[in-house]
Amino acid sequence: MSNQEKNFTVIGVAGYIAVRHVRAIRDTGNRLVAALDRFDSVGFMDSYFPEADFFTEFERFDRHVAKLNRMGTKVDYVSICSPNYLHDSHIRFALRNDADAICEKPLVLNPWNIDALQDYERETGRQVWNILQLRHHPAIVELREKVTSGPPDRMYDIDLSYITSRGNWYHYSWKGDVEKSGGVATNIGVHFFDMLSWIFGDVKENKVHVLKKDKAAGYLELERARVRWFLSIDYDDIPDEIKSTGLRTYRSITLDGEEIEFSGGFTDLHTVAYQKILQGEGFGLEAARKSIQTVYTIRNTTPVGIKGGFHPILKQINL
Repeated sequence: MSNQEKNFTVIGVAGYIAVRHVRAIRDTGNRLVAALDRFDSVGFMDSYFPEADFFTEFERFDRHVAKLNRMGTKVDYVSICSPNYLHDSHIRFALRNDADAICEKPLVLNPWNIDALQDYERETGRQVWNILQLRHHPAIVELREKVTSGPPDRMYDIDLSYITSRGNWYHYSWKGDVEKSGGVATNIGVHFFDMLSWIFGDVKENKVHVLKKDKAAGYLELERARVRWFLSIDYDDIPDEIKSTGLRTYRSITLDGEEIEFSGGFTDLHTVAYQKILQGEGFGLEAARKSIQTVYTIRNTTPVGIKGGFHPILKQINL
């Protein structure tokens, strides 16, 4: 093994997003030595690391990682793609085994979990890295530079719409359980809220208009933006002109009435994130705090109903 090659494990390797992590491990010239998932439909690993060990039981995986470390094949990073409510525990597993953690969003479900993990970082000397891939998107980086270099007192008006339709299975999985996923705003929206606060600053007001199991909407006032947002997994909420094309997903962000185009360029963002992390330039625990606080507040806020500065799509859908 070269001096540059690092050893990785992946927890939750059967999940939808895990293939991007495995690809990033390969594309950055590193090695997957072991993976864990309770489900064994992980044949895609043959195309990347067929020699990697695989486990369906955490206890056996835990023992194997300890054995690898003891026998000289030290695990340097644990990539975490498990269900949201398990992230905190799996991050602790990584640090306890003298490895850095690379965790999918949301990093944790509650803001105070970040404080506890910071203590754990200090105790172990290891680091926690969060995948905030929109911060690496060229169009988003360009927008941030434009806002940062623009008039400091300018306020922007933003409408965020994201509808990614899901079938009945969603509600029977952990994703449909608010205690495990954090609900729709957390599960499909946290990276958008991170992006917005990264560009436009801290949250000054957080108002919720609608909060249901399949959709949520509200208003955020940031230091430099007023944001009306709508998130949904309900196919019926997709505009008719989008449905007519056969698409089941609709994403739109307008800035002062003009569309921000960033529909492409997502393919390699996880690889970019891994490159930055390996260089010590990734996004750590504190970077995740604002978005975790935002979604925590949303799911613990009583909706005010359809009044005030609500998202215009609420006039067009069945609530």
